[in-house]
Amino acid sequence: MHIGFSAKDEAFRDEVRRFLDRELTDDLRATSALMTSVYGDRETMMTWQRKLVRQGWAVPSWPVEHGGCDWSPAQHYIFSSELSAAGAPALSPMGLGMCGPVLIGHGTAEQKAFYLPRILSGEDFWCQGYSEPNSGSDLASLQMSAVDDGDAFICNGHKLWTTHANLANRIFCLVRTSREDIPQRGITFVLIDMNTPGVEVTPIIMTSGEHIQNHVWFTDVRVPKANVVGRIGQGWTVAKYLLSFERGGHAYGPGLGVRLDKVRRMAREEQAGGARLADDPAFAAALDHAAVEIEALAFTELRYMAAASRGDAPGLEGSMFKTRGTELSQRLTELALEAVGFYAQPWQPHATRPGGPVPDAPRIAANGDPAGPRYSWPVTAKYFNDRAGSIYAGSNEIQRNIMAKGALGL
Repeated sequence: MHIGFSAKDEAFRDEVRRFLDRELTDDLRATSALMTSVYGDRETMMTWQRKLVRQGWAVPSWPVEHGGCDWSPAQHYIFSSELSAAGAPALSPMGLGMCGPVLIGHGTAEQKAFYLPRILSGEDFWCQGYSEPNSGSDLASLQMSAVDDGDAFICNGHKLWTTHANLANRIFCLVRTSREDIPQRGITFVLIDMNTPGVEVTPIIMTSGEHIQNHVWFTDVRVPKANVVGRIGQGWTVAKYLLSFERGGHAYGPGLGVRLDKVRRMAREEQAGGARLADDPAFAAALDHAAVEIEALAFTELRYMAAASRGDAPGLEGSMFKTRGTELSQRLTELALEAVGFYAQPWQPHATRPGGPVPDAPRIAANGDPAGPRYSWPVTAKYFNDRAGSIYAGSNEIQRNIMAKGALGL
């Protein structure tokens, strides 16, 4: 496989780099380096989103008529790679990467005209209402009810692990509008205004100390039928469409490679007594092993990109990329913990840029300046936060079941 880029692609890479040099300020880079979650804080995300919207690059995978870019697969890969290499902060995927594509694929003309511009502008900030107390990986067992009431549904139920529900003004939900012999039937995809009477949000504080996840309670919440995306009772089809974006909507390889380089730099720093972890043969071997696996993933993504450029239909790659990408990400957090040594011990969320508020941060900050070098500050919180990576978007065990069934016929 030839993996070189054309002259046109190289010119595009230069254009992206010029944009990043101009718009990715030192403050944004510094904030991104201290992030502990896959999400940034809302202020940072929206600052960066507005810059990308002005450039026309906020939603490159959307159709051009809705603000997307007529890019080749190679250009999409280059753009993702350059964002990672430059240290650009992540954007919230709930609106741009999930709800937006679902509306484009399954929404009505009225829904697209109303919601898509508001997603781009940030006027609407979305969260996802999928998981329930007894319906996580087995999502089809969800119980949140939606009872027909003429031109609306009356919704009752409880969603949890809802990222940024404390900040969002809208939520897309899977609800049960009927009970059928097959649990995947009778599920409907609806859009709900978080300010509707009967919606209540309560926090879930993560092990990293951040308030990112939430419970969302629905008590007799009236949802207009005009807010149904797709057909009533056919929400499972819409949900699967959305999950294809959540699982395989970006390239993991470039970002993992950048993070591995950071761990290598950490390991070259002198620790107590002048020792460097980079000189330890076992740790050096662990870094090299991770490098080989990341490069293998990156080459697989390039093969997928080449197939997409020929018009080949995607297969099980989304499940494969999600599984390998999140597990390698967790591996890097473990190596980073080793690399910073005893500097991983202090818990100092006030020194980082978490994805949400940390209730105890003011009390911790009162103890004085952060301990250790700057690069060590987010390492422990990132380790704790990333434990969820193998669970969200469908647990990796479920992804392996999908791959075993689809590829091996098991």
